[in-house]
Amino acid sequence: MPVYIIVEVSIHDEKIYEEYKKLTPASIEAFHGRFIIRGGQTTALEGNWKPERIVVVEFPTIELANTWYNSEIYAPAKELRQRAASTRMILANGI
Repeated sequence: MPVYIIVEVSIHDEKIYEEYKKLTPASIEAFHGRFIIRGGQTTALEGNWKPERIVVVEFPTIELANTWYNSEIYAPAKELRQRAASTRMILANGI
């Protein structure tokens, strides 16, 4: 069953975040993941949610998603993201 990492991002250092964006795709692909949403415009349909940036990544299994998140290949990018942005991130099972 696919799983999705859903991230709301608020960037406070654009330069560092651009470096993060360059490193991340290869690490995701190494664990058979793919971007479903990577930024782009959002429109609130209900409530007052106004995220600055939304990212959704699909992985084939929860094991691959967790392994990617904790991997050595993603670690340098993760460190950049944590310096450059505030994030809220969840892992959600697909159907």
